[in-house]
Amino acid sequence: MLNKDRLRKKYSLIRKRRYFDISSSFFKPLLRLIKKRFDKKSINISIYYPASYEVDVIKLLDIIDSKKIKMILPVINKNNSMYFYKWEKGDILHINKYGMLEPNVFKKKITPNVMLLPLLAFDKDKNRLGYGGGYYDKFLNKYLKSNKKLLTVGIAFSFQKYTKLPISKNDVKLNHILTEKGFI
Repeated sequence: MLNKDRLRKKYSLIRKRRYFDISSSFFKPLLRLIKKRFDKKSINISIYYPASYEVDVIKLLDIIDSKKIKMILPVINKNNSMYFYKWEKGDILHINKYGMLEPNVFKKKITPNVMLLPLLAFDKDKNRLGYGGGYYDKFLNKYLKSNKKLLTVGIAFSFQKYTKLPISKNDVKLNHILTEKGFI
């Protein structure tokens, strides 16, 4: 079995070579799941701003009801914790120390009901191989203790599936993985 660092390199290259553009219909199964699971008037969905051949979650904005669903983006603060802030298409973003786009933090922090997570690879058990910083796992390990209803969905291409990922005690298993073929 490959270690996490070797898997990250392997799947970064695979994703770069096999990347393709998706349509907004990619997210229709996700919206059906959200509507079935949450009867709230307002839902906060944490997305990521796509980079390095990640699935383009910004296309979700084309098919959501923006009155009921608020999009939020993560921000990494100085103590390496992650928080979320409202973001709408067209809002100004700035580049963080990792080269990722983030919203301005002068807005109020928002807690997600649904988290869409980027990943390099996943397995049949819904384990996620991230980029190695541990930001999402750190947030989830802390937040899930008090909020078991948080829906976590890895967003990937089907070719990112790996047989059995190596996992550590801090890794958080996701509720679902969504690919162009639907939920895994």
